[in-house]
Amino acid sequence: MFIAMNRFRIALGKEEAFVETWRQRETFLDEVPGFKRFNLLRGPSHDDHTLFVSHSVWESRQAFEDWTRSEAFRKAHAQAGAAKDIYLGPPQFEGFESVLSS
Repeated sequence: MFIAMNRFRIALGKEEAFVETWRQRETFLDEVPGFKRFNLLRGPSHDDHTLFVSHSVWESRQAFEDWTRSEAFRKAHAQAGAAKDIYLGPPQFEGFESVLSS
């Protein structure tokens, strides 16, 4: 199992606009081999931002990497960054491979 996460620092007051962008976004993940599930997580608020994390679970790192080179990925990210005023910098990617599971 592989977990892919992107951390987003969202400007205070722009949280609902960020969530709505994800609600309306067509992800095309249902057509991707190896995809298991997706969650958008809201974290703590700080002086200048609220932390959000996109969290996707994949059968393997290879399945995730194949998706990043796919037409589904290009379609899903075609409008990425359209509302730049809500982001405080680019997302920070983190990838994790499962070593224990229960």
